[in-house]
Amino acid sequence: MVGPIRRWQQRHWRERGKADRVELYTVVTWYVTTWFFVLSWLVLPLAAELVHRRPAAFLGIPLMLVAALQCAAATRLTRPALDHYLGRARLPAGAHRVPAVLLGLAVALIVALAAVGGAGRGTARLALGAVLLPFALLYGLTVPVRVFLRGAAVLSVPLVAALGLADRSAAGLLGTALVTAFMVLFAQLACRCGAWTLSVLWEAERAREVEARLAVAEERLRFGRDLHDVLGRNLSVISLKSELAVQLARRGRPEAVEQMIEVQRIAQETQREVRAVVRGYREADLGAELAGAQGVLAAAGIDCEVRAETGGLPAEVQSALGWVVREAATNVLRHGDAGRCEVGLTVREGRAVLTVENDGAVAAGGSGGGSGLAGLRERLAAVGGTLEAGHVGSGRDRFRLVADVPLTTVRGVTS
Repeated sequence: MVGPIRRWQQRHWRERGKADRVELYTVVTWYVTTWFFVLSWLVLPLAAELVHRRPAAFLGIPLMLVAALQCAAATRLTRPALDHYLGRARLPAGAHRVPAVLLGLAVALIVALAAVGGAGRGTARLALGAVLLPFALLYGLTVPVRVFLRGAAVLSVPLVAALGLADRSAAGLLGTALVTAFMVLFAQLACRCGAWTLSVLWEAERAREVEARLAVAEERLRFGRDLHDVLGRNLSVISLKSELAVQLARRGRPEAVEQMIEVQRIAQETQREVRAVVRGYREADLGAELAGAQGVLAAAGIDCEVRAETGGLPAEVQSALGWVVREAATNVLRHGDAGRCEVGLTVREGRAVLTVENDGAVAAGGSGGGSGLAGLRERLAAVGGTLEAGHVGSGRDRFRLVADVPLTTVRGVTS
């Protein structure tokens, strides 16, 4: 039993984003609310009444069945109505037809029960409120507030009048009006406010995704600028020296050979610089990378805490760990649904250990075998370091990346 529940949780809950989880919770709450009111306000009180008033069972039992059909219809149409409110899709034509017919039938049965004395006055009023809720929840999502309130007022008058005539008391009229008003306002607050909250949440989620994409695009632009700085300058020099060599060769001057040798040297140097840019072997300021990662993550709505000791690290180690910080921040933005990220750098026993841990990781995407992590392992291997990445914790929703670089090896190589 536990296994299927965990698989369902993994499939329908863990893989969802925060906004998607809130939406699922809200929709399920609407489902439960509809069935709860019908069960507690209609079925249970009416069943107790029918035990003592058996002649009215031929009206009470059909009323229970109609109420169950109302709940089923509301459950089926809740998601399309929410999609209509959020602007994802249009509500199918005639979607309110079946719920309206069921509401009319349920009200007619309640009035008939009250007229023949098959149910008490309080039971009839509660039943009226229970059958109003499924229709009001759907109607409140698909029309403007003014139209909903106006329609509720127009509908309440004949309902109160019909049940009041069957009840034949001023107190009964007032009680029916209060129950009707309560259920109308409850449906508006529970459904409309919940849907409005979801719309705001989805808008914030879209803004966060845009910020994350912009952060990744900014990193790509920075990389492009590095390549442009390396290639643009050197290629301009190669072009000028090649043109000069051509002119000297046409004149039979021996200096043309020297110019072409210089072109060859610049081309080889450019090749080395391009490889350095691509592989990340250029020196980087680790402190700047840590501050930049914290700023980018904070802009994307992720709480980022940085605890680092960068003083005294060799340039090669700072460069390698700087690339680790940059790649890790990019992965936090692009993968999963992180709300908090912790970055720590400690130096102990001749080793520099960088740890990046975040929550909201997606289990399917955390194998650690991506090309980005493979590139980090290559950069760290150049300074004798290692990289470990994977999910941690019992919930498997936290991802940890650990880069370990021995400082003694680096000093031995550079000395």
